[in-house]
Amino acid sequence: MWGGYSVDGPTLIKFFALHFTLPYIIVACVFVHLAALHSVGSNNPLAVENGLKTAFAPTFVGKDIFFFFFTFFVLGVLVFFYPNALGHPDNYIKANALVTPAHIVPEWYFLPFYAILRSIPDKTGGVVAMAAAILALFSLPSLSFSSVKGAVLNPVYGTLVICWALNVVFLG
Repeated sequence: MWGGYSVDGPTLIKFFALHFTLPYIIVACVFVHLAALHSVGSNNPLAVENGLKTAFAPTFVGKDIFFFFFTFFVLGVLVFFYPNALGHPDNYIKANALVTPAHIVPEWYFLPFYAILRSIPDKTGGVVAMAAAILALFSLPSLSFSSVKGAVLNPVYGTLVICWALNVVFLG
């Protein structure tokens, strides 16, 4: 990934390419998700079969458009009226290239993966374990062998989700 022994030109080019293409990949995943939602339909969390189908076009599209504009309204208020509201005061400390600050920690959403990487001394093994942790989340829906097809009424699925939540809260 680095392309050498230090962060240099090849590393920066790779990360620039990743950060340039990642939004397009996310938008493609959104369109695949919308196509699947349109063709298959929405989930039925209580597993109550009543034979009624909710129409995709007026219901879900209207909700998506409303929350899209609501999100951009909130983002616009934060950006234009309160630009430093979500910032950290340590960002205003003058940088010193010779001293690494002690307060540098990963963001909260990276902490579990940072803990995985730190717990395994081998760099490749840590990356493999981190990928396995992400893939484990994708395997949760396929663990349902119950005749009840709702997540709320499925004891195995519920137990696994509770274990995952406790793991994130106490070990994350």
